[in-house]
Amino acid sequence: MQSSTDLQQLLRSIDHKSYPAYKSLKEIYRFPAYTLSIDHVQGDPFASPSHISVQVPLKRAGFPARCFNSALTRTALADYLLRQFAGQVNRFSFRAKGSGKSGLISVSQCGPEVLVRSACQVDADMQTGFVTARFCVGFPANGRSINAKELEKILFDFLPVCVEKSFYYRNLNAAEVAQTIDLCEDQDAIRKELKQRNLVAFVADGAILPRESGVSSRPMKGAKPFTSPERLRVTLSLPHRGTVTGMGIPQGITLIVGGGYHGKSTLLHALDMGVYNHVTGDGREYVLTDDTALKLRSEDGRFIKDVDISMFINDLPNHKDTSRFSTEDASGSTSQAAGIVEGIEAGSRVFLLDEDTSATNFMVRDAFMQRLIAPDKEPITPFLERARDLYTQTGISTVLVAGSSGAFFHIADTVIQMDSYAPVDITEKAKALCREYPIPETPVRPFQMPTSYRIMTSDPKGTGKKRDYRTGAVKGEESLKIKLQGKNGFSIGKQTVDLRYIEQLIDSEQTATLGLLLKYAVEKMTDSKKTLPEIVASLEEQLEQRGLVSFFEGRYLPDGYAIPRIQEIYSCFNRYRRA
Repeated sequence: MQSSTDLQQLLRSIDHKSYPAYKSLKEIYRFPAYTLSIDHVQGDPFASPSHISVQVPLKRAGFPARCFNSALTRTALADYLLRQFAGQVNRFSFRAKGSGKSGLISVSQCGPEVLVRSACQVDADMQTGFVTARFCVGFPANGRSINAKELEKILFDFLPVCVEKSFYYRNLNAAEVAQTIDLCEDQDAIRKELKQRNLVAFVADGAILPRESGVSSRPMKGAKPFTSPERLRVTLSLPHRGTVTGMGIPQGITLIVGGGYHGKSTLLHALDMGVYNHVTGDGREYVLTDDTALKLRSEDGRFIKDVDISMFINDLPNHKDTSRFSTEDASGSTSQAAGIVEGIEAGSRVFLLDEDTSATNFMVRDAFMQRLIAPDKEPITPFLERARDLYTQTGISTVLVAGSSGAFFHIADTVIQMDSYAPVDITEKAKALCREYPIPETPVRPFQMPTSYRIMTSDPKGTGKKRDYRTGAVKGEESLKIKLQGKNGFSIGKQTVDLRYIEQLIDSEQTATLGLLLKYAVEKMTDSKKTLPEIVASLEEQLEQRGLVSFFEGRYLPDGYAIPRIQEIYSCFNRYRRA
């Protein structure tokens, strides 16, 4: 490790030299209040910016001991600090001048959800650990000549101010830090209460569910605060906020109904996002859903490989085996059937569905259609006839938004009507109407748990070619490369993994991690012909025990990565066409 004075001398020695001379700076430097590591230097001023990290000793940062009570509180603290750092850094970005990306200082930008991010991490040990922040800097140049004076300005004038104001407790708002930890512990308490009370979700009275717009996650100004129906109201005692009331959605089958534009989808979207903790001011801080809940929809054209969809689809006219179903171009019904089976495999305890984004023929067959088309001519067992089995046989609850078919009322345990964004419990009314308007019972195939068949192999087409363990390359092919396509997917080698319809994937940094995990699995874990659940379990264990850095094989850990849920890992791997 060198000193900050050594760094200054190096900068002055390479001033005006050719841009590649910047690479001589790659080193760790000791500053008075932190250590600075130049982890990667960009090749030219127009390339992706250089990767920098700083480490502040926790002993000097001075945060209260309660911030380190658990992994959850450390994640909440890291999220808070990253937001503070981003606010400071944004004041200085591009204030150093030059060509291309010169002077850029970029930090991960957080949404309202709290995620585990590589951009900021807080160690568990207060005495020996660190706060580590990772970010990018565009090293300044004039043309392709080094402008070391401008980089010196960034590293010695701007950065110390940002670090000092962001990572030292004495310079932060103590009440905000306490509020961050309090909220995290209250949210954790609610999640524990969900399990103890046999609930799948909790929506607090006073929550603001509508968002500003379809492309904004900010709460809508002037929106009506949520008020729970009396029969569904539960009272929780939280460690910091105290008594909180709100709507508890019980396990079983819950139907959300109502007229158009009355808030059905708004409530469901809040439940979708309730698998994550939210920050203060979002309006959904106390809207929490079972963290395994999975939003499902139809995906025409998606790839399916070796999925047992026989609980829903059988006796296809082409005699295709649906107990081990594969297709390059799924229909709406087969894609939704596969999504449910894959969700069971991923350990989801709640399915969230909206009739508007579901395949109609997969969800329900009305009485007229049942009489017109003989049962032996219809290969689909609709979700309507399987939802009860899913709950009684596997313990998986369903929350369904329905707007057109009354048949769903007959399977519902709880019915919530949204009326001008206010929930009304109409369960008893709906059950009375069901008795007046019964639907004919139809014979249904016995329920049978699906079997997992998918094997990830390095030789998916049986060519006999093996993927090189170190490079991931197959002879005659290029090494696998990942190219991120925002939040919606990525390319791996020549294949594209389409994640547009994974609605609980909320950040491009999660997508980046999915690409990283898939590349690692294909290159390192496929020769043994492990099943998909075995591979995902192994990856999850590695993440928990060794962290994201272990997937970079000894190289530095960059910013730009966030940990996805196991449900999204399954969703990603199941959409990879190669293996």
